[in-house]
Amino acid sequence: MLLCVTASHKTAGFDLLERLSVHTTDIAPLIAEHDECVRGAVVLATCNRFEAYVDMDEPVTAAGAVGVEAALLAVEAATGVTAAEFDGSYSVVAGADVAEHLFAVASGLESVVVGEGEIAGQVRRALGDARKLGTSSGELERLFQRASEAQRGVKNSTALGRAGRSLVRLSLDLADSRVTDWAALRVLLVGTGAYAAATLAALRDRGADDITVYSPSGRAQKFATKHGLVWTDDAAYPRTAAASDLIITCTTADHHVLDAGVLRQGRSELGLDLPRIGEAAASGCPMGGSAYGGGRSLVIDLGLPRNVDPDVATVSDVDLLDLETIRLHAPLEELQATDAAREIVRAAARRFTQAGERQSLAPAVVALRQHVFGVLDDEISRVRTRDDDGRTEQALRHLVGRLLHTPTARAHDLAAQGRADEYVAALGALFGIEVPAQEAERAAAQADSATA
Repeated sequence: MLLCVTASHKTAGFDLLERLSVHTTDIAPLIAEHDECVRGAVVLATCNRFEAYVDMDEPVTAAGAVGVEAALLAVEAATGVTAAEFDGSYSVVAGADVAEHLFAVASGLESVVVGEGEIAGQVRRALGDARKLGTSSGELERLFQRASEAQRGVKNSTALGRAGRSLVRLSLDLADSRVTDWAALRVLLVGTGAYAAATLAALRDRGADDITVYSPSGRAQKFATKHGLVWTDDAAYPRTAAASDLIITCTTADHHVLDAGVLRQGRSELGLDLPRIGEAAASGCPMGGSAYGGGRSLVIDLGLPRNVDPDVATVSDVDLLDLETIRLHAPLEELQATDAAREIVRAAARRFTQAGERQSLAPAVVALRQHVFGVLDDEISRVRTRDDDGRTEQALRHLVGRLLHTPTARAHDLAAQGRADEYVAALGALFGIEVPAQEAERAAAQADSATA
């Protein structure tokens, strides 16, 4: 049984999502270790969502409740967010609905900006992390692999990917109305990871050229050399920040990398102890702001947890744009593309469920054939004692093969209809055949491995 405990920008505030992302203890192992009926766990954590996917041993009584409890206790142990605090900010998806939910998430249908592309890589990395931690399972492997396939289907078959914009591009769109000249804009990029590279590409697409990079972890020079940028060190960071028209932060630091104190220190070092940046620009001081908002400067915080202390908004002539504000300005969904994408997701989820049902019936079909062929072998042994020339054995085997054809075909049909339990019950009622749960699990795992 699969279940998902999910909290996203649709159900939880960014303060809570930020707390869920700040932890040094891996959550998936805590979930997996909660109870022996937990077969695996994968945790997907992004700036807009926190999700725990759990594979439970379904025959266990109240398996769903145990799985949710495992996730909530693991979250509390790793992040300090108690079940009481979490209550009302998460929902639980279970059974066949889990596949459709994850496939929609992976395709960008549940993102702040519908169709954004970053989430697909985050889904793949979540599975990779679970593999490294040893918390994945056959069913979770199959689920996440099929999620990536569904995402590619949506990308290749709809305009959703082209319509969707990344958070950084949306934030630059929001700033665009106040930028008079991107080429003249003095930009400070704080961060050197993959998201910083995407941010740099978006800035250059708009014509920004005067870009300086700073890294709290000391990797600025290497990043600058690779991308042809100017870099700044810790000592010059406050001055560079104060002299910039646009500051974009996108680091994985668990503390603020920019606050009001840094900006005020930089202004002081530049000799800009003036009440307004605009006045500094008018006086000819090296504090610009001329390319954005007539003397103002803009700080865009793309980090989660927050990279920027909200107190920067108290500094005169500084605007702050954070993830929560960006979410409020997310564009309306491209309805036609979204509808087509959701149909692709639903179809992929149906195939996933049907494949799982077929796998669950595989041991039942095997048990039936073993039973019938066991009876056949006994009968063949009996006729052989009568000096049979082999024709009777041949006829019996042909007869049994024909008799088994329909029950085997019906197994596939009933599995596709979600009626696998009826088939198993019928075998027990008619032939006394019992299919052990461990056999079903082993057959499903073998099928998963063969598929992968």
